[in-house]
Amino acid sequence: MPFRRSHDSLPDPTLPRDPRADQYPMPPVPYGWYAVLRSAELRPGRVVSLHYFGRALIAFRGADGQPAVRDAHCPHYGAHLGVGGKVVDGTVECPFHGWRFGTDGKCVEAPFAVRTPKVSIGGFPVREHSGLVFVYTGPGEPAWEVPEIPEAADRDFAKPIDNTCRARIHVQEMRENIVDESHFHFIHGQSEPPVQNLRPDGPFAEVRGRIGRRVLGWDINNSFDAFMYGPGVMVVRSHGPVLSVTAVALTTPVDDRTSEMRMLYYLRKPSRLPFLVPLLKLVFRAEALGEVREEVRIWDHKIHQPRPVLLPHEKGIRALRRWYAQFYPTEVPAEQLRDLTSDSEAETRVGTGSD
Repeated sequence: MPFRRSHDSLPDPTLPRDPRADQYPMPPVPYGWYAVLRSAELRPGRVVSLHYFGRALIAFRGADGQPAVRDAHCPHYGAHLGVGGKVVDGTVECPFHGWRFGTDGKCVEAPFAVRTPKVSIGGFPVREHSGLVFVYTGPGEPAWEVPEIPEAADRDFAKPIDNTCRARIHVQEMRENIVDESHFHFIHGQSEPPVQNLRPDGPFAEVRGRIGRRVLGWDINNSFDAFMYGPGVMVVRSHGPVLSVTAVALTTPVDDRTSEMRMLYYLRKPSRLPFLVPLLKLVFRAEALGEVREEVRIWDHKIHQPRPVLLPHEKGIRALRRWYAQFYPTEVPAEQLRDLTSDSEAETRVGTGSD
């Protein structure tokens, strides 16, 4: 089959959106850790407005420099703390009436009040490492952590290429992309679908394989190791003689229809030719980011197939959905797993080659 760079042609922007493209059986926000900011984006003394998980949020640093991510609206009279609010002595001050809230969300000062009101603004458990600010969504305190990403501080790697996009798709389907073997041919230039093996380990999972393609006359034949840390963080390490890169894929629900994917690409500096880094970045941007844009265009109009018609080699999607189901409330996985573990008539027919 001849290979075609499908992202070289743009779809019709006036294409109507099928309402089924916004229908998913899964809740919009799986439980787990999500990166909502790079550390450098949250400077001391600044209030940053965010919108994730269908909620208006703010981020700021306390007096000790530690980050906080809280709900954006003041419980007093509803003002948005990120619109004119400021950081005062490590607290966020409401622009409307001067109420102040600490990094734990508690009100610490209310001008003209006889007693400080016992009210709080909601928020999330927060961790900061690897140049990222993570928040945890889910009931109670987190039972697991995202490990540090050493490439973020390793001088053998160049400063990352940072690319962010949003698509009308459930965050789970963004993650399914890594185990969709066949798309590696049509989108990423693989001659054949890669052979992959997903190994689950509680909230973590690993996918190993190889990726082979030709880029500007270079034959790339790299190892391919994807480490998944819950529903929102994935680190993909690809090593080879020509190019080695670590891709940090941060996928985060924006609301019940939209998800964000932020990619940080850390390219290993050539040990003897470090001056080639700008050229490598230029080539990587031209190749990889164009492919991401094509995926986003496809995601914006695809519908969720609870029981997809899979070929015999396409085992990764089912395996990942089984693993991913643990991040939903307990009443959700049973229905989802029932679809995943039973072969549809169409799937059996395609798999066996019968009429």
